[in-house]
Formats: sequence, C-alpha cells, structure tokens
Amino acid sequence: MFDTIFGLPVHPLIVHATVVIVPAAVLAVALAAAWKPFRRWAGPLPLLLSAAGLVLVPLSTSSGEALERRVPETALLQAHTRVAEGLLLPVALLTVAAAALYWLQRRERREPGHVTGARPRHPGAPGRLVVVGILAVAAVGAVSTAVQVARIGHSGAEAAWAKTAQTPPRGGDAGGG
Repeated sequence: MFDTIFGLPVHPLIVHATVVIVPAAVLAVALAAAWKPFRRWAGPLPLLLSAAGLVLVPLSTSSGEALERRVPETALLQAHTRVAEGLLLPVALLTVAAAALYWLQRRERREPGHVTGARPRHPGAPGRLVVVGILAVAAVGAVSTAVQVARIGHSGAEAAWAKTAQTPPRGGDAGGG
C-alpha cells in the first residue's frame, strides 16, 4: 500500500474517515437496536456504515504501520499500535449485528400490522429469543467498538501531540487556553 499522497502520510487522511464512519456506525447500530422506528427508517444504513468501517479499519492499520516506519519509535507510539490492532474484531462484531438488524428490519416489514404496532404472530416471524440475541450482539458490538475507538484515539493523540502539549506557548502565555 502506498504510504504517502502529495508528500503527506496517508494514515491521518484514512484515520479521519475512520473516526467519522466507525462512530457513526456505532450510533446507527445502537439506535437501530434500541428504537424500532429508527430501525424501520434507517433500513440498510447501519449495515452500510459498519461495512465501510470494516473496510477502513485494515486500511488505517496498514497505513499506520507504513507511517510507523517513518517516525521515531516511542513508548507512546508502541502503546497506540498495540491498542489499534484491537479494533477489527469489535467492528466485525458490529457489522454482524448490523446485518442481523437489517434482516430483522426486513422481517418486521413483512409482518402484518407492522405500521400500527399490532403484534400478531405469523409463521416465519423471528422469535423473541432471536430478537433478544440480535439486540445483545448489537449492544456488545456497539459498546466494545466505541470503547476501542476512544482508546485508540486517545493513545494516537498522545503519540502525535505529547511533546507539543508539553512545550510552553510562545509569548509567555502559560495559561494554555
């Protein structure tokens, strides 16, 4: 994979897409799991966002490894690399949950009375245990992905900006903002 574009490292560019898409997927999956009207309205959106995140995570990791070969090795960088390697599994789980929620949404649309909220049971409708299982997987996927993204973002910011934050501002203003 190429590691620069127009003389700039690719990693920050890809990571910006990842830090927008993956949290948006978390929010969409969580809302689709928790709120049936949103699930009905969103259709395949949670699945599309999650799938995009599933593609972006390995690209972020790969471009990060390329950048890592160009910058000095530090303990903060090693910590960021270690944490970042753990994002693919939660995003994969989130994507599985999003696919299951989309399947559930499609099944719910076929149910008689889905608009009125009536719940007549018909053959082929997902059972309560199946629905609870899907919602549980969605909750675990959303929470684990959100936690991992926050950990990665924090460690990446520390690795990139720790020295800058410790440098006194020019002009003697020690207030720091």
